[in-house]
Amino acid sequence: MLQLKRIIETALYVNDLDIAKEFYAKTFQLEVMVDSDVLVALNIGGQNTLLLFKRGASLHTKYLSGGEIPPHDASGRIHVCFAIDKQDLPGWKERLAHSGIPLEGRTEWPKGGSSIYFRDPDENLVELLTPGCWPIY
Repeated sequence: MLQLKRIIETALYVNDLDIAKEFYAKTFQLEVMVDSDVLVALNIGGQNTLLLFKRGASLHTKYLSGGEIPPHDASGRIHVCFAIDKQDLPGWKERLAHSGIPLEGRTEWPKGGSSIYFRDPDENLVELLTPGCWPIY
């Protein structure tokens, strides 16, 4: 039976790659795997990739030596959620406060998970989620 295994990449579209790269690399202490004028790729826990695309830079097909990548782009305030351990939630709140990043929301989920929400420099909604919200986490 054919079955998806996991999400490999999540993409956000940003106005300034340098500002977004600094925000995500510094706030979350992420390794930068690719750094170009249209794309920054960040390592999420050795299992996932956060792609930061310069908004408007991927509107045309990109031709590479191995093939092509079709056009894509997005606008507006997009949402991304990162998994964290329950015991780390207070530390994340402290890190965000120390970095001057205000929390915009908090949720205690019926099955026991907790979320905190804040914005990145492009107004994308970032969520940190502890186990308990979804059956898979």
